[in-house]
Amino acid sequence: MRPRAVTTALVRASLVCAFLGLLGAAPDTGAVPPLPARMADTGGGTQLITAVAPRAGATSGMLTWWDLRDGRWARAGSTPARFGAKGLVEGASRRQGTNTTPTGLYGLPYAFGIRPAPQGTSYAYRPVREDSWWCQDNGSRAYNRWTEPRPADCRAAESEHLVAYRTQYAYALVIGFNYDKPVRGRGAGIFLHVNGHGATAGCVSVPAAAMPRLLAWARPWKRPHIAIGTPDGRTAITRY
Repeated sequence: MRPRAVTTALVRASLVCAFLGLLGAAPDTGAVPPLPARMADTGGGTQLITAVAPRAGATSGMLTWWDLRDGRWARAGSTPARFGAKGLVEGASRRQGTNTTPTGLYGLPYAFGIRPAPQGTSYAYRPVREDSWWCQDNGSRAYNRWTEPRPADCRAAESEHLVAYRTQYAYALVIGFNYDKPVRGRGAGIFLHVNGHGATAGCVSVPAAAMPRLLAWARPWKRPHIAIGTPDGRTAITRY
């Protein structure tokens, strides 16, 4: 290998190690605590999902799930992840229709899917039916809610007919962004779901094989949350 090629390979290896170190995947030298231990808040439970993009404009990164055992966070699994086509943006300032993934720390209210719940699922799991919709109409009383059937004040053109997304919504978890007290215009229908053809419209997505693993791992009594962010800057995951 030519000297320049060696140098390039070493630089790339260093960048990969730095990113994996943020995720807590670097060799344990005792110098860097796992990512959840460096966060301002993990939601108070004993399970956590972290979704990290290398920078705010990125459309891909890594998703890792963690367990708190004897006071220490341990990595339970990880997988590549995809984000919004326009990257990530601070959740509190996000606007609907911008194809951005909101950063922050969020609860996971329930799971749903077109396919039956995977074996081992203990999370509340809603089956998608022909009349299942997610209302994204800012003028509707059902804004940012599952509706069955779609109410008259929720326009179909401003909502998602869940059964139409047979690949993405084979399995999904609702991300509690703008969910408890919805702010109109901030965004609706942010999920953790199966990969489609490319970047998402604002959700977080993972390979098809990862979602059954996540649903079998998640335990509602352990109060899992998801944290979305970048290694540093205004959208640093350690802020949340």
